[in-house]
Amino acid sequence: MAAVDTAIHRENAPVALPGLGRALILAGKLEQKSAEELFRKASSNRTSFIAELTGSGAVSAADLAHTMSAAFAAPLIDLDAVDTQRLPKELLDPKICHDYRVVVLGKRTNRLVVATADPSDQAAAEKIKFASQMGVDWVIAEYDKLLKLVEVHATSASEAIDNIVGGDIEFDEFTTEAVSDSAESATSEVDDAPVVKFLHKMLIDAIGMRASDLHFEPYEHNYRVRFRIDGELREIASPPVAIKDKLASRIKVISKMDISEKRVPQDGKMKLKVGPERVIDFRVSTLPTLFGEKIVIRILDPNSAKLGIDALGYEPEEKERLLKAISRPYGMILVTGPTGSGKTVSLYTCLNLLNKPGVNIATAEDPSEINLPGVNQVNVNDKAGLTFAAALKSFLRQDPDIIMVGEIRDLETADIAIKAAQTGHLVMSTLHTNDAPTTLTRMRNMGIAPFNIASSVILITAQRLARRLCPNCKAPAEIPKKTMLDAGFQPDELDGSWINYRPVGCSACNNGYKGRVGIYQVMPITEELQRIILRDGSALEIAKQAQAEGVRSLRLSGLHKVKQGLTSLEEVLAVTNE
Repeated sequence: MAAVDTAIHRENAPVALPGLGRALILAGKLEQKSAEELFRKASSNRTSFIAELTGSGAVSAADLAHTMSAAFAAPLIDLDAVDTQRLPKELLDPKICHDYRVVVLGKRTNRLVVATADPSDQAAAEKIKFASQMGVDWVIAEYDKLLKLVEVHATSASEAIDNIVGGDIEFDEFTTEAVSDSAESATSEVDDAPVVKFLHKMLIDAIGMRASDLHFEPYEHNYRVRFRIDGELREIASPPVAIKDKLASRIKVISKMDISEKRVPQDGKMKLKVGPERVIDFRVSTLPTLFGEKIVIRILDPNSAKLGIDALGYEPEEKERLLKAISRPYGMILVTGPTGSGKTVSLYTCLNLLNKPGVNIATAEDPSEINLPGVNQVNVNDKAGLTFAAALKSFLRQDPDIIMVGEIRDLETADIAIKAAQTGHLVMSTLHTNDAPTTLTRMRNMGIAPFNIASSVILITAQRLARRLCPNCKAPAEIPKKTMLDAGFQPDELDGSWINYRPVGCSACNNGYKGRVGIYQVMPITEELQRIILRDGSALEIAKQAQAEGVRSLRLSGLHKVKQGLTSLEEVLAVTNE
């Protein structure tokens, strides 16, 4: 009797109806009791409430669609009038469309236009937002027509991932050989299927979106994945925080790191083969934080060094100065700028031009980012004693013609590099300074004698990367004349012969920008500049003399790109300082 009473009590208990049911009751299309019965039936049959509603005939699909459109103030669409062949398939995972019975109709700025029969489904809205990192604008469609369209276009999640890269994916370095004996208990984390699929999809998406870095960041109550696209970090996904340890283990194993060591930073590399000809290298770095290991993956595309000097964005006179310097038999060429400003690509572009059968080229980097056949590349290893200085000393015994040092960090490295430049070798390197004139004073502060700087350095290039305006959607901008003059334009330049442009945003770009363009200050060391260096002149004196010799500052070089319509004034002001 007790069991029967309990069953009766459950049947008569109030039911928490979904928003769809409440909307139908308020519209007078369904009675409370009928709605509760249908909801209980759907729960027991493990079907959706909307399927039970339309399947039982309680509400027709057309009536339901009109009611939802009125109740939620959402537009109504007839899917019979839609050209289904032109519907976008790449904006949302097909599995999500299948699971939540939705169809993506298009994209409006940073929002998806999605057809649904149930706009009250918050779970579907949140899932779509999470997967696409865009807002959702509902459009109401009849459930039977929607269901038919979803079933026709449904594909599995694995097929969708395969389609992104043409179904030809090979992770060359994905191996479990690096797992230590003490970490055997963690191997189950490595092969966790959802984690593997998630990581693969993030890597493929990053390549497709032309990202330079992926950031996997654990926090106390959330976990986020961000991509650096055109120099700007964008949040792409927010997976469950419980995934952090399994994801870290997976990345560390395929990068040949020690997955049992979580207390110290580690570095590793892995490869992704996309198609028969293209291989992408990834540089991986882990960092222990308060709530887990933060992992940053740098995407290293070997093709970036083969773009050619014209693709980097040098102006004709800047290109001529650089080519003249690298054709010299000896001397030092320095490339300066902050992290991520494209210094390595600039150096490797020069090396690619010099890479001939009769030339011996050696590089020392930490670590080597771009693989260039014909160049002897060395990764420095401070723990093993292979420092930049040690590598340079060894290079000088290897009969080199051209030496590239990843970065001059200390006096010892600088001293050896300068001696190499003074004794018949062309030396290229990087320094972290704000512009070309301050590079010379930075070297002086490191302890290098003025006569050594004057006799060895032949050219300094400072550079920045500015986001390039999307050619499809950029629009003319009205900027006050005073603002233009304050930015650095001369009055005679504001003659109306060119147009200021601003970012707008479209489906082909990222908030109005697509790709990046280089901004350069190319300063050859002339005899007059050598005299200023020898008398220990200041960076201001050097900058004044360089300007008199026709060397543009970074700001003026950026303003020239604005006049060409390549970037916006606000972007130049953000990346340069004057």
